[in-house]
Order: sequence, then structure tokens, then C-alpha cells
Amino acid sequence: MSRTPGSHGASGRPEEYGTHKTIRDPRVRRILEGTEEIMNVVARSLTEHLA
Repeated sequence: MSRTPGSHGASGRPEEYGTHKTIRDPRVRRILEGTEEIMNVVARSLTEHLA
């Protein structure tokens, strides 16, 4: 998925092609899921430390 934006060449990811959501949404989802997992790890660590 990370290489997909390069396949559009000089046109980039214009919204009229409809591929912008196909490319953008999974990338954003991965970032958010990773952030959520980091927050869970930190919360568990703090809970164990305070207990």
C-alpha cells in the first residue's frame, strides 16, 4: 500500500479519480490503530506502576 501513491505519476492523487480514499483511508486507519495500541501500552504500564 505504501508504494501505491507513486503509481499515479505526475497526476498525484487527484480527488476526481476516486482513488484518494482507497489510498488515504487504510493509511490513516493504520496510524490511528497504532496510536491506540501505544496508548493502551502506556495505560497498562501506568496502571501496573501505580498499583
